[in-house]
Amino acid sequence: MNKQGLINTAAALLPLLLAVPAHAGTTLDRVSNSGELRGVLLESYPPFSFLNSKNQLDGFDVDVVKAVAKKLNVKLKLDTPSWEVIAAGKWGKRWDICICSMTPTREAAQVLDFPVIYYKSPAVLVVNASDKHTSSIKTLDGKKIGVQQGASYERYLQKTLKIEAPGAVQPSFPFSKVNIATYDNEEIIFQDLALGTGKRLDALVSNLNTANERIARGGKFRVAATLYAEPNWVAVDKGDAQWQARVKQVVTELKQDGTLAAISRKWIGSDITQ
Repeated sequence: MNKQGLINTAAALLPLLLAVPAHAGTTLDRVSNSGELRGVLLESYPPFSFLNSKNQLDGFDVDVVKAVAKKLNVKLKLDTPSWEVIAAGKWGKRWDICICSMTPTREAAQVLDFPVIYYKSPAVLVVNASDKHTSSIKTLDGKKIGVQQGASYERYLQKTLKIEAPGAVQPSFPFSKVNIATYDNEEIIFQDLALGTGKRLDALVSNLNTANERIARGGKFRVAATLYAEPNWVAVDKGDAQWQARVKQVVTELKQDGTLAAISRKWIGSDITQ
């Protein structure tokens, strides 16, 4: 091939080369070569992830990421930074995967990729058990509602939530304006609501199953209303198509062989993974 032919070939290949992410496949290579999967999740989000009586991470999400690591034939290392840090993306070499009950919001989808859904559970409005009247968020205009900072629930109360997932039903916002109280730790939100209606909070927004977990502990709360359907997806850092494909394959296999259903029945009492 003459010099001009080489130039023309290079010019033709350039768009294809630019279309491939610079770090394509690096996560998969790193996990395979190191023999270690680094997962990230929350420390206080029962029954999905929490510290048990032995001060070890336990729960639905923990068992799922353990199953993924086993399927990949690698060891698992877990970390529990704040939700804001997780949702900010740009993890670099810190973490490989978030099986941490994340809903793919418009903002999260800009910095993270979501290869596969692994369970569904609705977002709910929770009030103190002494509040016998609230049955809709519509009646809480001007009231103080607690949420975990950076969570999709905060976007919902801001009336900006858009779920970036195939077939997702977008939430409606049947309220005018509420006062949003953000917390770093959801356990503290429930503790503040337990003090009584209007003491520090009038209500909170959370996942149905984590709300039921707190209700089962002592009956200080009740679910007042279901707010919107909330699909929860596995999240990975942005831009590694090979890693996305491998994660999707593994989680799909865990669905097909009944592993996810068994984990769900263990922690939830029913199968929320379909």
